[in-house]
Amino acid sequence: MSVSGADGEKTVVFRRDAVRVQVPATSANLGPGFDSAGLALELVDELVAMVTDDPGVLVEVSGEGSDDLPRDSSHLVVRAMALGFSALGASPEGFVLRCTNVIPHGRGLGSSAAAIIGGLVLARALVVDGDDRLSDDNLLQLALTMESHPDNISAALFGSFTIAWTTDEGIADAARIEVNPDLRVIVAIPSFEVPTKAARQALPAHVDYATASFNIARSALLVHALTEDPSLLLEATADRMHQEQRRGMYAPSMVLVDSLRGRGIAAAISGAGPTVIAFALASEVDSVLSAIEGEWRTYALQIRPAGARVTGS
Repeated sequence: MSVSGADGEKTVVFRRDAVRVQVPATSANLGPGFDSAGLALELVDELVAMVTDDPGVLVEVSGEGSDDLPRDSSHLVVRAMALGFSALGASPEGFVLRCTNVIPHGRGLGSSAAAIIGGLVLARALVVDGDDRLSDDNLLQLALTMESHPDNISAALFGSFTIAWTTDEGIADAARIEVNPDLRVIVAIPSFEVPTKAARQALPAHVDYATASFNIARSALLVHALTEDPSLLLEATADRMHQEQRRGMYAPSMVLVDSLRGRGIAAAISGAGPTVIAFALASEVDSVLSAIEGEWRTYALQIRPAGARVTGS
């Protein structure tokens, strides 16, 4: 199946079969690394799409958000696919999309980043020479137009542990770093949600030098702790910039963070919350899980080395 590109110069050839993409949940900030540190987790959404000759979009959703998410062009994955097709110079008549969602929504585990990165990777994979037309670096930049900060989207695209930043020119970039293979992440997910926009609005406009210095030091230490010396993770996940300032939005989560840290367990709020993440060696997972009391949905997860990946039809 082929159509003329949007610029009229190159022919776009679409794949005739379905394309399947897996994209991971992500945890951002990790304590001190506000808007910069991201971690890919083995909690994965699956997206399947196929270009059709019939006009319009058909969307199916199962799993997380299936009762609430739209089934039309306003769906976030569809919007990301449309942006990707435009960047590829492609204009399909229509496509079908099936989303199997595992990542909880509104809990600080990067569900929107997964949708955006997953949709862009899907669009690229549906074009035969999509990898040549749209590099990962350019795909990341497209994603930044839909997500205002690059931490979650970088981890969702590249996997593992990422440090992301935006240049003075507004260009997103990221460094992918391998982590200690014995590390695990325990997530404790509450029943309530915290909208990311509201969480950001709760932050003060300015921080003092002492607060900035504290977080800068712990952010640097975090890289060393995640890669070389996990024994330093308790100190490396300490934060003074954003968690306490939003305590009122996720008070039960902060109570759990305080409780775990009081037991010597490296714990923090995941992204904008309210999910709590805790780090442990593989041999320590059971003891960390037993320290989480109350009505939390818990997972012990490996850190996912790969970001969004095409896995076939």
